[in-house]
Amino acid sequence: MTTVDRLNQYRVMWVLVLFDLPTETKKERKNYARFRKELVKDGFTMFQFSIYTRCCPSRENADVHIKRVKKLLPPQGYVGILCITDKQFGTMELFHSSKPIAAQPEPQQLELF
Repeated sequence: MTTVDRLNQYRVMWVLVLFDLPTETKKERKNYARFRKELVKDGFTMFQFSIYTRCCPSRENADVHIKRVKKLLPPQGYVGILCITDKQFGTMELFHSSKPIAAQPEPQQLELF
């Protein structure tokens, strides 16, 4: 497989984790903080409040991170996991109020053989 094939916009995947967790009690806030902290530790970055993204070089790699997120699921609340191609992610239009803003820069991928 060539470098071009490995970094193809249809092969590179984005994993989005969307969540709505309760934070009314001390224990719920602790579960929320733990879940968020573990997402960040696994390489996810905040896209918006309660939406975290991670770029993966392949579907197989994305599946590894999806399994990790599933192991982190808190006992209460709603969590959604969405996986889309880099091409689909790149077509997103972003706005702050009514003004367009630039998309997130593409992360640098480092592969070790």
